[in-house]
Amino acid sequence: MSDTLTHPDEGASFAADQDAALRHWTYDTPGPVRIGSDEHRQMFCKMLLETHDPYRPAVLDWPKLEPDALKRLTSLPIWNIAVQTEGRASIRVQTYAETVRDPLLRAALEMDAGEEARHKVVLSHLVAAYGIELAPEPAYPPPPKPEWAWMFTGYSECIDSFFAFGLFRSAQRSGYFPAALVETFEPVIQEEARHILFFVNWVAWYRKTMPWWRRPWHSVRVAGIWFMLVWERLAIARGIDANGVAHDSNFLPANRETIGAALEPREMLELCLKENDQRMSGYDARLLRPTFVPALARFALRFMKRSNKRA
Repeated sequence: MSDTLTHPDEGASFAADQDAALRHWTYDTPGPVRIGSDEHRQMFCKMLLETHDPYRPAVLDWPKLEPDALKRLTSLPIWNIAVQTEGRASIRVQTYAETVRDPLLRAALEMDAGEEARHKVVLSHLVAAYGIELAPEPAYPPPPKPEWAWMFTGYSECIDSFFAFGLFRSAQRSGYFPAALVETFEPVIQEEARHILFFVNWVAWYRKTMPWWRRPWHSVRVAGIWFMLVWERLAIARGIDANGVAHDSNFLPANRETIGAALEPREMLELCLKENDQRMSGYDARLLRPTFVPALARFALRFMKRSNKRA
């Protein structure tokens, strides 16, 4: 993914090393780490900073697609939502970062914001490479409540990334996305795993460090965010806005009918759980993992019958 490679063998080796660095990380201090401690803050911040992949979207090699694959890609009604979602996520994280005084935490948040902005550029280059026309982008003003906007973005990604992991793998297995395109886009999906890992550890650390009398109000705010997120996803499940007006939702969960059609709902949830665990497995075991959405998925599986359909 680097832009500094020349020799093919050296390039392949460097790319493999960079990919391993993106997916595997261990904190350099051994022993238990207390959640909410200063060391916990250092651990989850360093995880994000030290696993950064310094690729540039301009040098990504978008493969030439066969006509049927190109038609499948360009016919997805997702691209306006996808680009605008990343644009809003970037400004929300950056705005909150500017309110943070701690240098290490601020650097990690700025890295997160920069990667969200880079995702938007990657998507913009993808649609340009394959002749997909986008609606004019709206402005992305800084949110008036930075902390609320940061938490809203983080919890939103916890939901969307969980389903995106499974749908992305389903699309790869079914051939809906060609292998070369999957390989090009794969690091973007893994970066989202890092983002939600960083976020859930920030939430736990932040709650532990706030005065006890503020915690009830914090819980109310979090409950409000979850209510809004569930409401939005119920709305988006009824159909994507015909004008491409972006909701605060990633695009993959809304497209199971096309991308993940080969799988029954139970199979899809099982694949999402497997992919979620796999993408988190390479990072230090002392870091907290997202639990709420996986727990809901496991609960839902109790009420779903196994399909008799052969694989």
